[in-house]
Amino acid sequence: MKDVRPDDPEHSTRLSSAVLHWSAVVAVLALIVVPLWMLLGNSAVLGGHPALHILLSAASILGLLWMFRLVTRSPLLERRSLDKHQNLRRRQRPQRHVSGLQLLRGLAGRIVALCLVAALAWLNPFTYQPGGSAGQALGSPGTTRTSITEDATTITLAPEGRASAGLVFYPGARVEARAYQDILRPLANAGYLVVILKVPLGISLLHPGQARATIDRHPEITTWAVGGHSLGGVSASAFAQSTPEVSGLLLFAAYPADSMAESGGLAVLSISGSNDGLTTPDKIAASKPLLPPTAIFATVEGGVHAFFGDYGAQPGDGEPSVSREQAQQQIAAESVRFMDRLAPAG
Repeated sequence: MKDVRPDDPEHSTRLSSAVLHWSAVVAVLALIVVPLWMLLGNSAVLGGHPALHILLSAASILGLLWMFRLVTRSPLLERRSLDKHQNLRRRQRPQRHVSGLQLLRGLAGRIVALCLVAALAWLNPFTYQPGGSAGQALGSPGTTRTSITEDATTITLAPEGRASAGLVFYPGARVEARAYQDILRPLANAGYLVVILKVPLGISLLHPGQARATIDRHPEITTWAVGGHSLGGVSASAFAQSTPEVSGLLLFAAYPADSMAESGGLAVLSISGSNDGLTTPDKIAASKPLLPPTAIFATVEGGVHAFFGDYGAQPGDGEPSVSREQAQQQIAAESVRFMDRLAPAG
């Protein structure tokens, strides 16, 4: 039996080839399985902004192409295609040397692929979970009948007749846009046009000016407010500060990234939860100097971060001491009063 020394070049080449092959197998399977799991297992992916499902489809196709390359270049497949004598001659030939640089470069490519898969998995959105009795209460008929229409980038809640004002709403990070339709429906019932944005990859900061298209699409609306939940509130704040047509800013458990203290003509309502574990009361208190002096602050006692939409529990959030239904009714009522003050003529 032939002894194999650790420093044997042929042994090192076989070991390096095996490492490259099996690390590629792991990366390929991750590129195929994770995107398909998200596409097929989460309705919020296909129902959201097209950017995410296009990216997931591209990752799966890349994984399939890589798998085809691995299979067609597999040593096992090559050996099966040779007869016994050809295989003997092939084994007698020295294997192609794999240098340390080639090994590092190959492993770096596989690590990049796995990091891409991890980023895609992190983007998996929180799915809309109807709030049961709370959702039914908030969605009950009000002063007008509300119609809901949906396209690739927006969900529109339109009141019957002419709307007196409009609200464009940015969802929180990785939260399905439909998760806000119940809590915002009372605004449409009160006669206001509500447009919930489907943001690219579920991250509103990738397109903070997205509300512009909605405003341009509805020239009949002369009074506009923008709003947002959590990270969506950061985007809404930036848009409100840079857009003269915006008269109001509605923040759900959110605060601006930059000072808006000089935006004197902008009406602001900040609603937060006392038990919020993410946008904590301390963060809300620290954000007050960033907003105009006329800003109004409302607190839902016992409310948490995830109560500002219908998408279930959220990691890192606090423990509520009030029911979701009670909290959302208060949030909806405060929001309607805010829009009434913004457009008192109705």
